[in-house]
Amino acid sequence: MNGYTAPSFQDRAAASGAAKRKLLEAMKAAPRPDAATLAERAERSAKREAAAQAKAAAAREAREEQKRLDEEKRAAAKAEKERPAPVQKTEAELKAARDARYAARKNRK
Repeated sequence: MNGYTAPSFQDRAAASGAAKRKLLEAMKAAPRPDAATLAERAERSAKREAAAQAKAAAAREAREEQKRLDEEKRAAAKAEKERPAPVQKTEAELKAARDARYAARKNRK
């Protein structure tokens, strides 16, 4: 019983060349697109490009808006930090205000 004999390098190279020639002939035989098809493809390509540019512009605007909002937030935080702390009333002032409220409530009755 004869075993399997592997094809030689020349056999493999010849088969590869034949396959490439066959594919090239098939591509040459394929019909060429007419002018209307080419124009349609160009139009679709232009639409895709315009949509991509619009999307990029929208993303750029969104980044700029986010940057502006971040700047405003930082400025507000800085202003909040720099704002003086509210003046604390002394115990005597708090007691006087409380007494005034009590007196006003008592006078209403």
